Amino acid sequence: MNIKKKALFITVFILGAMISFGQQQINLSEKLSDQKIKAVNRTITIYEEQRDAIALNTENSSGIGIIEDLEFEKGIIEIELLGENNPGKSFIGVAFNIQDEDTYEAVYFRPFNFVAEEQIRREHMVQYIYHPEFTWNKLRSERTGIFEKGISTPPDPDDWFKARLHIKENSVDVYVNDLSEPSLVVDRLSATKSKKIGVWTGFGSSGRFKNLIVTNQ
Repeated sequence: MNIKKKALFITVFILGAMISFGQQQINLSEKLSDQKIKAVNRTITIYEEQRDAIALNTENSSGIGIIEDLEFEKGIIEIELLGENNPGKSFIGVAFNIQDEDTYEAVYFRPFNFVAEEQIRREHMVQYIYHPEFTWNKLRSERTGIFEKGISTPPDPDDWFKARLHIKENSVDVYVNDLSEPSLVVDRLSATKSKKIGVWTGFGSSGRFKNLIVTNQ
């Protein structure tokens, strides 16, 4: 191995080790069994059809499952989600910077819009919010098309799909499945920072979650 190749190998190895050092793979069903997920406006259970996943039930409010022994401020959150093709009844995503039960940022998906024929609905597949001040309807009416977008190759609304959130100091990039380009890029609307994250479902919506990976940067 010549000197240049050896130096490249060492650099890649070090970078890989740094990434691995900050990475945590979380089994959500184990966290639930250990009583490390706090339910807010939801009942959380192990998903019967896939025992390594958890399920949030339907309620007439937004709901969160806060992971109590996990800290995250900036970096990458990866997770697999399962919603449904049920118009107006499937809102599913990740909450972060959770300051209290009502104040948090979130990125969520509307799986029923993944197969929508109307262009306006196709532009509403993935959404950023900051509750309680910046709700989806406030952002849609006052900053149309900025905090919600379509997905170039949408997933199957009735199947598991992967989301990857790159959360930076002042912005968030959202990737779906194996797409190389982000489906949504937004400036964050919160200056306050918390290290709490959790899974999230919207009004009248249930959801299933598994394979959470968090990389602090």
